[in-house]
Amino acid sequence: MIRGLYTAAAGMVAQQRIHDTATQNIANANTTGYKQVNSVSHAFPEVLISAMSGGVAKSVGRMNTGVFAEQSISQYLQGDLIESGKSMDLALSADLQVQNPDGVGNVLFDGSGKYVSPDGEVIYQPQAFFTVQDNEGNNLYTRNGSFTVSPAGEVLSAGGFRVLDAGGNPLTLTGPEDQFKVDGQGNVINPGTGLLTGTRVGVSIVSRPMELVRDGNGVFHADDVDAADIRFAAAGDNLQVRQGYLENSNVDVTQVTVDLNAAYRAYEANQKVIQFYDSSLQKTVNEVGRV
Repeated sequence: MIRGLYTAAAGMVAQQRIHDTATQNIANANTTGYKQVNSVSHAFPEVLISAMSGGVAKSVGRMNTGVFAEQSISQYLQGDLIESGKSMDLALSADLQVQNPDGVGNVLFDGSGKYVSPDGEVIYQPQAFFTVQDNEGNNLYTRNGSFTVSPAGEVLSAGGFRVLDAGGNPLTLTGPEDQFKVDGQGNVINPGTGLLTGTRVGVSIVSRPMELVRDGNGVFHADDVDAADIRFAAAGDNLQVRQGYLENSNVDVTQVTVDLNAAYRAYEANQKVIQFYDSSLQKTVNEVGRV
């Protein structure tokens, strides 16, 4: 009976985490560049159940004793682009491809940006991010292109981080911000001559986006840059920098609301199970104990 209490309690904890994740997604449904988070649950490791008969253990079967919310996975799919008309607002539109492991054509990713090969290998679609840098010199990655300019002329992200160029140096303006202009590849254009300045907005390609860690404030970092396979964008990459646009959150509010209600109902069901066990234990102690 006590095992049932632990199983139901584990279910409540897992559903609470799913509920919290869904609430976080809804709260950021209108946050620029926000990427939806999905909570993944797994069963506890199975244990072998045996019965003793004549001093010999006889296998009955396997049983798991609960569930736990193992991790939260970010979904990096493209959000809708909203026109703002501001020169310092940039958005990324990317559809990066990966060659099929058999060398024929490209991988066909599903709606979540994932592909599972016939031998079970999981491949995630590469994603593009603006590259920013914190005060300690650590590179961070964001899809929020709502930029501003500091008094020193440095381009700053919405979180106050320095935006980098394609050479890994802070992106700096030499003229008024309303004259800031870039082309579709992120190349900065001289407003006077209309020619390229030789500077390009730093856009990083993350080949394994599931290696990124969410920091908050719309930015991510990589604990292992090599594992995430991060590089600056090249001319052949299928991406475009859109000036005067911002990328909206990719949260599917309808689906998240369904998940929220499902988590609430499952939490309530586990709560009822605990109440049942509590009532049974109370009878055992107060009634059966007096017999």
